[in-house]
Amino acid sequence: MTEPVSTYQQAFINNDRRRRRLVAFCQILILVLFVSLWEGTTRLGILNDFIFSSPSRIVKTFVTMAGDGTVFYHIGITLFETFLSFFIVLVAGILLSVLLWWNRSISSVLEPYLITLNSLPKTALAPIFIVWLGNNMKTIIVCAISLAIFGTVINLTTSFTQMDPDKLLLIKTLGGSRKDMLSKVIIPGSVPNIISNMKVNIGLCLVGVIIGEFLSANAGLGYLIVYGSQVFKLDWVLMSIVILCIIATALYALLNLIEKVYLKRHTQ
Repeated sequence: MTEPVSTYQQAFINNDRRRRRLVAFCQILILVLFVSLWEGTTRLGILNDFIFSSPSRIVKTFVTMAGDGTVFYHIGITLFETFLSFFIVLVAGILLSVLLWWNRSISSVLEPYLITLNSLPKTALAPIFIVWLGNNMKTIIVCAISLAIFGTVINLTTSFTQMDPDKLLLIKTLGGSRKDMLSKVIIPGSVPNIISNMKVNIGLCLVGVIIGEFLSANAGLGYLIVYGSQVFKLDWVLMSIVILCIIATALYALLNLIEKVYLKRHTQ
């Protein structure tokens, strides 16, 4: 049977709900005020709507480009590149982290190189990728992968090596192998950390894709931003930026929901 909630607990729950509602209200209010101020200043001529555009012009541009499917095509390209690079980073990051955990000698040799590569500005590598791979989607995906993979390997390897030693000792005492430690303790115990890395990596992959599309693309939201700025169609530029903000928020919210569901199921 479920224990009755005390008056103090109920008051705490109610206060927490009120606080979350207040936070959500303030977030929405800030957005509404910003959009209203932006629209108002352009309509009054305080801001030049040709340079700064306006919310109404952005909506009109979106409706026009949605009518012939153009905007959805570019969104689809960017999402495909983001999801593909994200999946590769996730799988490769876990596999490489397992390898480094499994063989400490390899980990010791590669650690300084991983740290150096993770610290390197990835935009500096983009022109090299274009020369090596050509002006195509492969360059964009590799650019996105390079932005996230090294940090993922470093973080997951650290998570694997800092696992509870008592649990590992118990597996070893019971006659288990390193494979058993990996499957019974390391991977299950690192799932929260893996999900946290996913929340970071989805944003990094999206940023990497946009950087790649700036330099090497003929489709995608990054391409729309560059092309729009070149032909002075600032409505295209700002519409693409708004769409990117929505995509980034939605992807983060999705992974945040997955994390909450997982933690709820595994803490009961």
